[in-house]
Amino acid sequence: MRIRVIGTGVMGRGIAQWAATAGHTVELADARREAVGEAIDFVGQLLDRAVAKGRMTEAEAGAVRARLVPLDSVTAPGDDVDLVIEAVREDLETKAELFAALEAVLPPTTIFATNTSSLPVTRIAATLADPSRLAGLHFFNPVPLMKIVEVVPGAATRPELPDVLAELVRESGHRAVVVADTPGFLVNHAGRGLVTEAFALLEDSVAEPVVLDRIARDVLGLRMGPFELMDLTGLDVTAAVIDSIWTGFRHSDRLRPSFLTPNRVAAGLLGRKTGRGFYDHDAGPPPDEPAPADTDCPLWIDGAGPDADALRAALPRTLPHRTPEAVVLVPTWGTTVSAAIAARGLPATRTFGVDPLSLPTRRRVLAVTPASDPEAVRAAAGALAVHADAVSVVRDTPGSAAQRLLASIVSVAASIAERSLATPEDIDQAVTAALGYPAGPLAWGDRVGVTRMLELQESLHASTGDPRYRPTRWLRERAELGLPLTTPAYPLQKGTP
Repeated sequence: MRIRVIGTGVMGRGIAQWAATAGHTVELADARREAVGEAIDFVGQLLDRAVAKGRMTEAEAGAVRARLVPLDSVTAPGDDVDLVIEAVREDLETKAELFAALEAVLPPTTIFATNTSSLPVTRIAATLADPSRLAGLHFFNPVPLMKIVEVVPGAATRPELPDVLAELVRESGHRAVVVADTPGFLVNHAGRGLVTEAFALLEDSVAEPVVLDRIARDVLGLRMGPFELMDLTGLDVTAAVIDSIWTGFRHSDRLRPSFLTPNRVAAGLLGRKTGRGFYDHDAGPPPDEPAPADTDCPLWIDGAGPDADALRAALPRTLPHRTPEAVVLVPTWGTTVSAAIAARGLPATRTFGVDPLSLPTRRRVLAVTPASDPEAVRAAAGALAVHADAVSVVRDTPGSAAQRLLASIVSVAASIAERSLATPEDIDQAVTAALGYPAGPLAWGDRVGVTRMLELQESLHASTGDPRYRPTRWLRERAELGLPLTTPAYPLQKGTP
């Protein structure tokens, strides 16, 4: 296939390298002619590095270089060009002008693809004389390593085009997922579950960003905590994406932005690119606080059921009956410690919550209330630390931090499936490939258990009254039917009466 890549910045270079390595002839063009040579030199350096590391031979690298064809003009004639992939500035007018010019010089059989990450594909296509020839091909940076591409048909895209592009992507070594032309497409939309809930926890003063990041990494198994991630990508970028998706979905409560972001952006607290964000990148991340030493304080675990049993198994040195001097630990699932204290008549100064999600991990999470006695907190933390590497102390909140993050991740993914914006399989594959989660969000919910996830979301909704925690129909329906979250919707045929 002969592919023309227009725009030779970071994304354009990556797409060109990916396509040429897969055996396609790649024309490179840019409004700035010298940028084309710079891009070819850059790709050449990466190929040399691959040869030095033994990932390809000199002959293979030379063949890839030979397939990179520089153009003097983005609108050069090309009757044999099969596909144009645009990777220019993220601006609707700029992209529309480019495709209008290409329509005048390339044959009607040439497929047009836009690498937009935020603009509606349908709106770009609508500016063409033939909108049916355009679709979205959304790559992720760095393209050669991020082996996932979103194929996004617009409202007028020819029906066969998504399959053609998906097959091209797969044959060229990447995974293709076909997604609806909606705000954020699939990956950026699904990723809002983590960051919006992280901000909600910060708004509620549950813990500082560094503590929430540690919980996200150690308890949930994420590669990066949400605030680390936002410092890496830049808060200005993250805030713009959050606002765009929230607005695009008509102010969905599940995607609600935080009031904290505008002032932080205005102050230049953007992350690594400004030196300061949620972390001071000149000073480095603060060290983890050492867990308190174990004490001989008597422990009693309140409650019955699997969570209480798991907590007893994790802390074998507990009392069979509660004594006045005992520290009381309560496993909470979607609820608060204070509610347990009030409902069961537990001692307010000496009763704390433990997140059951943290029990199998290296980090235990202990929830405290305004009534907590500091000495009793230290005793409880010391007891939890005996069989763990670290203990994070957080303020009491429905579900605790890890549960709220997980519930939001699963909930946003379920709402994507519920709207038929992508299949459950594509949702899980795209999110694990692009965001590095330990499991796809729907499969993650299945690991926890569909009924248990429904219980969590119902409890969060009841405890807070916030519609952002309202369980999705996708979750409730599958819990009622005894089906996993990864079960697709029933396939209705178009035109069925």
